[in-house]
Amino acid sequence: MIQFQNVIKRFRRHEVLKGVNLTIDRGHRVALVGSNGAGKTTLIRCLLGEYTCEGVVAVDNLVPREHRREVLSKVGFVPQLPPPLKMPVGQLIKFAASVCDSNPQRMADVATRLGLDTERFKNQPFVKLSGGQKQKLLIAIALGRDSELLVMDEPAANLDPEARHIFFGLLAEKKNEAAMIISSHRLDEVASLVNRVIEMDQGQVVLDDRVADLVELSSRLGCCVRLIRSEAPFAKAIGEWGFKGSDDGKEWRGYVAGPDRLRFLGVLSRYAALLSSIDMSEAEELRSPEAALND
Repeated sequence: MIQFQNVIKRFRRHEVLKGVNLTIDRGHRVALVGSNGAGKTTLIRCLLGEYTCEGVVAVDNLVPREHRREVLSKVGFVPQLPPPLKMPVGQLIKFAASVCDSNPQRMADVATRLGLDTERFKNQPFVKLSGGQKQKLLIAIALGRDSELLVMDEPAANLDPEARHIFFGLLAEKKNEAAMIISSHRLDEVASLVNRVIEMDQGQVVLDDRVADLVELSSRLGCCVRLIRSEAPFAKAIGEWGFKGSDDGKEWRGYVAGPDRLRFLGVLSRYAALLSSIDMSEAEELRSPEAALND
C-alpha cells in the first residue's frame, strides 16, 4: 500500500532523510520510533504530500504530492500538535466530513464514545477546547471515516486512561482493514499497539522488525496494588488512572487498558520502594473499583 524508495529530503544543505526504503501493507500496525530529529515527522510529511523529496513516495501507486486529494481521502491523520483553528467544532466536523465524503454523524459518534459531546461544543471554536478535548476531536475525525491508512503522531498523549482504553478499542475495529503508522519517541508508549517496529536515527532506518501481536487492543486488566505504607504522591499518581484506594490508602484497585500495561508499570516503577504486591489479570466483567474494594 505504501512505498518509500530511496527517499531523500534536504533542507538547504542539511540532509534530513538519507535514502529511506520501506513498504507498509494493510494490516501492518507500525511503531515509527526515534529521538527528536531522527526524521519521523519529515517522513510523515512526505507521505502526506506536504514536502517535495527525491526518490519515490506512493500510496496505492499514487504520488501524494501530485495526487493530494486522492491520497488524503484515504488517510486519517492525527497530528501531535493540534492546529490553531478558530472554526467552531460543529463546522469543523462538517468540513472534515465533506473533504473525505463521509458522514459527519459518524465522527460525532466516535467523539461521544471518547467522552466528548460535540453537540455541547458545536459553537465553540476548536482553538478554545482543552488539550484533551482537541485530541479527542482530531481522533474522532480520523477514525470516524473509512480510512485505509491511519497516520498518528503521539495520538494518545493528552487522553485520560478511560479515553485511551476506548481509543485502543477503536483501533482494534480497524486493525485488519487499514495500515497504521503510529509515531512516538518512546517505544513503551506504543509497543502493545503494533506488530512492526521501525526505528529511525539521523534520517535513516536503523531497525525494521516484526513483533509478536499478542495483546488484544480492546482488552482491559483488573489491577490491585498494595503498599507498605500510604503516600500522598503515589495516591495522586494512581488516582489519575482512575484507581480507588482503601480507607488506609494501602490498597488501590482499578482497570488498565491492555496496551497500556507497560506504561502503567512504568508509573509504578517510580514508587518501587513502596510496593508490597501487584496483581494484574484480564478483566472478564468490569465492576467499579468501589465494588472491588468491598469484596
